[in-house]
Amino acid sequence: MTTTPATPPRIPEAVHRRRWAILGVLMLSLLIVVLDNSILNVAVKTISEPEPTGLGASQGELEWAINSYTLVFAGLLFTAGLLGDRLGRKKMLLAGLAVFGVGSLLAAESGSPAMLIAFRAVMGLGAAFVMPATLAILMNVFEREEQPKAIGIWAAGVGLAIAIGPITGGLLLDHFWWGSVFLINVPIVALALVLMVVLVPDSKDPSPGRIDPLGVLLSILGLVLLVYGIIEGGRIADFADPLVLATMAAGLVVLVLFVLHQKRSDHPSIDITYFKNKVFSAAIGAIALVFFAMMGVTFFSVFYLQSVRGYSPLQSGLLLIPLAAAQLIFAPRARLVVDRFGNRAVCTTGLLVIAATLAAFATLDADTPIWLLEVIFFLMGAGMAHIMTPVSVVIMQALPREKAGSASALSNTFRQVGGALGIAILGSVLSASYRSSIEGHLTALPPEAQHAAGESIEATLGVARSLGERGEALVAPAYNAFLDAMHITALCGAGVALVGVVVVALFLPGRPPKDENAPSEASEPVGAGR
Repeated sequence: MTTTPATPPRIPEAVHRRRWAILGVLMLSLLIVVLDNSILNVAVKTISEPEPTGLGASQGELEWAINSYTLVFAGLLFTAGLLGDRLGRKKMLLAGLAVFGVGSLLAAESGSPAMLIAFRAVMGLGAAFVMPATLAILMNVFEREEQPKAIGIWAAGVGLAIAIGPITGGLLLDHFWWGSVFLINVPIVALALVLMVVLVPDSKDPSPGRIDPLGVLLSILGLVLLVYGIIEGGRIADFADPLVLATMAAGLVVLVLFVLHQKRSDHPSIDITYFKNKVFSAAIGAIALVFFAMMGVTFFSVFYLQSVRGYSPLQSGLLLIPLAAAQLIFAPRARLVVDRFGNRAVCTTGLLVIAATLAAFATLDADTPIWLLEVIFFLMGAGMAHIMTPVSVVIMQALPREKAGSASALSNTFRQVGGALGIAILGSVLSASYRSSIEGHLTALPPEAQHAAGESIEATLGVARSLGERGEALVAPAYNAFLDAMHITALCGAGVALVGVVVVALFLPGRPPKDENAPSEASEPVGAGR
């Protein structure tokens, strides 16, 4: 009888010993990428105010300040993942951090909304190389049995960033100018760079694919055209406008060309065959739908807290703590719930909770007890934690370890695309609904002022302040119009979450098999079988 030799450990012993310290450095890198968006969510009202307090940005410009970052981020994630697999993930992570730091410094000194949008795009370029590298390195320093725990802690880092971001942003805005919310990234980047050089090992795919420049161009162009059309339709409250329709149609056509190119290319940015695995596709879809709903809600909740309820940026940041605290509490433990009940039950329940909390926003008014909003935020964070950790594990373990960069890039691409579309679509629903409700109260204004005043609640309140006593009659209608628009937008978000419920209930696996070595649809790498 032949004795099978013991399989040597896949992770070098020196790396294995410092794996938790490496995870801490990766979370620090992740922190600044997520921190930036959560800080900006608190600062959007300040940036919308006239100079010198802000930049006088319109709601459309604010959406682009967020989406210029997420679109570049999403559009380049494919290439960033491939470059990391080819050239080394540590190298790409260091380069991404450096570019992100420079972009943050430039954004802090922006003199106009256009400059802010441009420098946010530079930050997105750097972030595109940071996010996939963190998960790819994680998969290469932890053995498979420890990966769910490590990914749970990694996901909790997102909750930590969501907690720190609004509070930090509020403190900075209470004491400094709006640009300080970007300047704070620079020292964090410097610390992360030093720790990265000292602690983190490099890794790469021994058989990397070639870069797909045409695919990158098509993906970015298609997303920008589609989102631009959506935002413009919301801004003018007319999605039937010929320019809006043409722009959205052009974006969809380019994205279809992108998919066709990927199917025919021998070196695609996305290997379309990955999506033949229903579990993988459902997990990717769940991430996109969750971020679609969540990013849209956090965008309008800031205006609810600051414009309608009158809270300062710091106070509104503190009010978001339950959302982040729930993720910190539940994300690392979600794997234990999955072990007992399975991915399908846990993720379906999580999405149902998110749908319910989004629908609950439709019950909020100007005098709703604030503790009720805190309960909603906590439940929303708990639901999110029980989706993000399980689906991240499913996605990362569905592909071979050598393709960790590609798996991470796909996960984060759909996360960012979902978030960008959430802000664009739900932001446009909010804008169009608000204009429809408020325009009847703006008839006394000059024609050229009516359109600007109807774009957002901040625009209406700004006009009211400029008119003095005559403008007081606009304040109550502005609050009521915003609340009506928020209720409609929240219900749209809840509807999207319910679509996610159906997807995960149909396609995610149930309780994992008792025999850990038994193959399952969720754990077998895509394309591993022959």
